[in-house]
Amino acid sequence: MTTTEKSRTVSPRVLFRSFAIAEMFTWAGLITALILRALDVANLVPIIGGIHGFIFLCYSASTIFVWINQRWPFRLGLTGLLLAIVPFATVPFEIVVDRKGLLTGDWRLAPGGEPPQGFIEHVQAWVLRHVLVSIVLLVLLVTALFITLLWLGPPVPRD
Repeated sequence: MTTTEKSRTVSPRVLFRSFAIAEMFTWAGLITALILRALDVANLVPIIGGIHGFIFLCYSASTIFVWINQRWPFRLGLTGLLLAIVPFATVPFEIVVDRKGLLTGDWRLAPGGEPPQGFIEHVQAWVLRHVLVSIVLLVLLVTALFITLLWLGPPVPRD
């Protein structure tokens, strides 16, 4: 991969950090919307909650993708996923794993990189070879999951 090609790719660190920060901001928005609803100012929870849910799914997908690439131990990857349900916990987690050097490097299964081993790594290698198609498929998958979750209703009963 040439220097120009490397400068155009999003590193595991940038991908993970972007969604960790987005998750934190959507938590702030959701908490604010809940407070406004409790004060009878406005009910923005359906809108902000939907945005938060979508970013939550994107954060989860990016965590799994980075977890596979970086060969995180199972416990660390699972911790990254579970911390998404704790308000504002994704950014401190990202800071800790970054300081430990667990987000360094490029995509190891990208073309010209390591050969994939096992089904999951073969899927990731395919994704890295077909980035645009993968983005479209991922957006469709996350959207279908998101719509299904909206159809099922909120995680807590409505008043």
